[in-house]
Amino acid sequence: MASSRALHFVFKVGDRRKTATFYRDVLGMKILRHEEFEEGCKATCNGPYDGKWSKTMVGFGPEDDHFAAELTYNYGVGEYRLGNDFLGLTLQSSQAVSNAKRLGWPLIEVGKALYLAEAPGGYRFYLVDKEQPPNDPVQKVCLAVSDLQKSTHYWSSLLGMKVIERHEEKTVLMGFADTQCKLELHNIGGTVDHGTAFGRIAFSCPREQLADLEALMTKENQKILTPLISLDTPGKATVEVVILADPDAHEICFVGDEAFRQLSQMDPSGNALLDKAMAEDKSDDWFAKHNKQKASA
Repeated sequence: MASSRALHFVFKVGDRRKTATFYRDVLGMKILRHEEFEEGCKATCNGPYDGKWSKTMVGFGPEDDHFAAELTYNYGVGEYRLGNDFLGLTLQSSQAVSNAKRLGWPLIEVGKALYLAEAPGGYRFYLVDKEQPPNDPVQKVCLAVSDLQKSTHYWSSLLGMKVIERHEEKTVLMGFADTQCKLELHNIGGTVDHGTAFGRIAFSCPREQLADLEALMTKENQKILTPLISLDTPGKATVEVVILADPDAHEICFVGDEAFRQLSQMDPSGNALLDKAMAEDKSDDWFAKHNKQKASA
């Protein structure tokens, strides 16, 4: 899996408008593409829901060489319960810190030139107050694990990630390449709770490796959530994916790289499509009119 690359992390969002404000106006990310779906994803990209949903990819640049956030919005769900599984995404951008201060977005100083900001829904983002680098500002995603040794073996020996740093028995920093977003595993010494907001981290690899990966996980008695399957996006490339679960049930998507590069081309109309979808989304009005609340997942 040495030719794999980190792609994105999937966040379920209940308030699309506030979420768009955070990613666009606070972090300074771009809307890379936006897609609407009438039915749930066959690989549960939007969670265990079968109704109308949308996917919005946001990042600092094209998905070919930038780590993105995938924002999935289920029209009937207003909020999700956070667990302790996702511990934060770290990015370097003094501009994001400046934006947050200017807009009055709450910031907590947690270290030297390091601030914590929460996205709508409670997702943690750590902002390094330094000039944005010329390459991808997204540095790492941190996930909680209950057994660091077991998880390190899974991600390095089975998935082929390189161990970059170790800090005693507390954290391990890993990655497929030095130039990519890294994965940090943090030992919490207890059970990992995914709540209902459970995310998913995605990587790509050459398409020909997907079947071998599935066979390896079967041989090693590891959990496969979705065996090799093709996913269609109307008017775009069809991609093949395998969805795995690590020892703490973190969801991991591996997608065929060749088709994904076609699918993930930046859409110049992405920003307008998101704004149009939000303007046409009357679900909040309907619930308010009928004196009801959206479902809490």
